[in-house]
Amino acid sequence: MRKEFSQAIERLATEDDRVVFITGDLGFNALENVQAALGPRFLNAGVAEQNMVGLAAGMAYRGYRVFCYSIAPFIVYRCLEQFRNDVCLHNLPVFLVGNGGGYGYGIMGSTHHALEDMAALSGLQNVTCYVPGFAEEVETCVRTLAEQGKPAYLRLGVGRSLPENTELSGSFRILQRPGNPMGTLVCLGPAVSNVLSALNQESLTGRFNVLTALTLPLNLTNAVAELIERGGPVFVVEEHVAVGGLGQQLASALLQRGIHPPAFRSLTAQGYPNGRYGDQAYHQKLSGLDAEHLQHLLHEVV
Repeated sequence: MRKEFSQAIERLATEDDRVVFITGDLGFNALENVQAALGPRFLNAGVAEQNMVGLAAGMAYRGYRVFCYSIAPFIVYRCLEQFRNDVCLHNLPVFLVGNGGGYGYGIMGSTHHALEDMAALSGLQNVTCYVPGFAEEVETCVRTLAEQGKPAYLRLGVGRSLPENTELSGSFRILQRPGNPMGTLVCLGPAVSNVLSALNQESLTGRFNVLTALTLPLNLTNAVAELIERGGPVFVVEEHVAVGGLGQQLASALLQRGIHPPAFRSLTAQGYPNGRYGDQAYHQKLSGLDAEHLQHLLHEVV
């Protein structure tokens, strides 16, 4: 999604001279087009994320729309206090952009993984977190951030192409809604790729509702609530820890509406159960987020 993001920023910046882009010394061979398009509105703050967000808050206070870009754990954890105090409490248009959410940076290890970012940010005042599951969603997210002009976080990963005939409703994109579903799968962002791969098996095709959550905190519409209520067991799939993630937020939203699925299973990032590091697929497999494990799980329902 990094390519789609840079192209979206380039187009937006040529239309809106309020857009400023600050990088935390990242973007070689990825952001040259953004630098060329923005000129003096492209800044490199160096490896100083706290200063970057403080600078962004000052510029936002003067009327700019400021994107702050880095690897997901760096842009979230290193400057959490500055983002909370300087940006969120003043409701300023500063947008954190984290590349490689979840286990995206693989073998580089836990320092480069963002498994708790939704928990850290989605509870802050005035913030919306965006987690596109498909490459085509990135530009819409970028433009929405700039138009709304409120604190936000955009988590980028690797997404497949958007399927046809999907429907947006509140926080959710509805991908599949068969007439008589055996269950409902709700995914956070790019985790949907493994779900769709699992459902390619003939015995599972067309048997489940499939939704992705694009934003947190959740906006659960009546349409989605009714779809889940009538959709059998619920399976949440997210490359994020259980606490503060999609599963907990969805369970709370459903209970507040008096909706009680016959079963609720939350599949989440399990950290590092064997103390070793590998690529993203390796960690997904250890956490039971891979397509093969999902197929076995869903066969228990069918």
